[in-house]
Amino acid sequence: MKRFFLIFLLTICNLFSYGQCRSLKYRIDMVHNNPGEQGYESKFNRPDILAEMGYNSKSYFLFDSPTLAINWDGFDKRIMPPGSPLREWAERKSARLHSMFNACKREGLKVYAMSDLILLPKNLVKLYHIENTFGNPKDTLTQRILRYQIKAIFQQFPQMDGLIVRIGETYLQDAPYHQGSIVGKKDADNCIIPLLNLLREEICEKLNKKLFFRTWWSFDLDLDKYLYITNIVKPHPNLIISVKHCEGDFHRGHSFSKILGKGRHQQIVEVQCSREYEGKGAFPNYIARGVIDGFPEDDSLRHEGKPCCIRDIYKMGKLAGLWTWSRGGGWEGPYPKDELWSEMNAWVLSAWAVNPSYSEEKLFRDYCGMYLHLDHNSTKMMRKIALLSEDACFKAFDKRWNPNNEPMGIRDMYIPFPVLPTNVDLADKLIQEQDEAVEDFKQIVSLSGKIQMPDTIRQLVVRVSCLYGFQMFRIFRSLYHLAGIRQLSLPFDKALYIREYDEAWKEVEMLAKKYPIACPSLFSKMIVRRTENQVADSIVNEMR
Repeated sequence: MKRFFLIFLLTICNLFSYGQCRSLKYRIDMVHNNPGEQGYESKFNRPDILAEMGYNSKSYFLFDSPTLAINWDGFDKRIMPPGSPLREWAERKSARLHSMFNACKREGLKVYAMSDLILLPKNLVKLYHIENTFGNPKDTLTQRILRYQIKAIFQQFPQMDGLIVRIGETYLQDAPYHQGSIVGKKDADNCIIPLLNLLREEICEKLNKKLFFRTWWSFDLDLDKYLYITNIVKPHPNLIISVKHCEGDFHRGHSFSKILGKGRHQQIVEVQCSREYEGKGAFPNYIARGVIDGFPEDDSLRHEGKPCCIRDIYKMGKLAGLWTWSRGGGWEGPYPKDELWSEMNAWVLSAWAVNPSYSEEKLFRDYCGMYLHLDHNSTKMMRKIALLSEDACFKAFDKRWNPNNEPMGIRDMYIPFPVLPTNVDLADKLIQEQDEAVEDFKQIVSLSGKIQMPDTIRQLVVRVSCLYGFQMFRIFRSLYHLAGIRQLSLPFDKALYIREYDEAWKEVEMLAKKYPIACPSLFSKMIVRRTENQVADSIVNEMR
């Protein structure tokens, strides 16, 4: 019945494709698996679920890209000879992709895949002695290889409707027979423009397929560079530029993208639903309202008459689509046992993409009623939980005062010791916000115990994940107070906050033992990945 309703709604919206009800043309979801790990077991891997939620497309993650599965026989049979380990690996990959792509087609979904460029078999690089040149988009042989690769992808996988290309990074964790490189990923004239033009010609013009070109870590921060590139590269109906809704990585404290709504090209906006710097959906973290209508911290943009949310971009006529990462992003855990909090964000965002004229609050109520089957009172309490979580996560994880200092907050399942600003007044404000975030979560816990859900397991998930979040926010709060003592000699009670730190960890560990079917995996006390700061637990132990 839910699916029938959404299909009916889509039909009505498409009848008014140039009016207030115009749906976004591209409504894409992707599960971002952790590189080097087994992929997520997620409902969002199911095409029927995505179609039910109003998505019309699915993107596959980097290691399910057809760039890894083509056989290269038409280019040089020596690259992947039959019977070789590389050939067998690629054939297994190809069979997997055909199965998944066909499942999407049966549900009426478009099929896209995110692909790193430039990514080639090691054998090819070795045979042609191009170790030092294959990453250069202006190199003649590299261009010939790329043109062949693109043609082969769409020949071998006719289900593919287009590619999502990224050049910001190259991941190789699950590509043992390939190597990747890109020269000058931020160089407009020598990398971005020649690569965009080549892809535009091969994908958009010759094959009449879609090309989504990601700006992240390439030309997403510099408006002048973005405009320079988009003024040189000719628009095409099949060429769409992909932009994150915020600058840099997905976390609070990064400003709304200054390049959204600019330039000559169509744009889709990227949104992460289980954010890697904010708990990955282990506890409530509602971001859909802020993405659609603007976060409070971006009010200054609104006062200046600048866009601060995707509704603004939609009203400007510049937004062609929405690309959610329903799960994943970043590295490793924590791992929720239920996708509730990520699903809440994805559902509201996809419903808005179907009908951007609707208010976010109405869509939230629809989610609670249609999907969670909550009554009026429980819906009101869930709404309060969502908005309190929006507020709490901003206070706990905001880095706008120093957006490059990522170690200030959590990253994935790791907790670095905070580095406070030397300005005592600013440091005291940040510490005070940690106290306020804990109070927000105290209210969340109280509300979670009153919500009545027909699904008793999910009701337990709500209760346990809120308790889990409350204890984690007590841990974050205690660390900020201890940092104030250690770095700035602030007059806090060291014994009090070490005791809170220990007590909160015990409470979280108890939740994991008592409610294994509902409690997310735990954060780590041990190492800190991808940050220069010290492990929080080791500093606490030094301070005992």
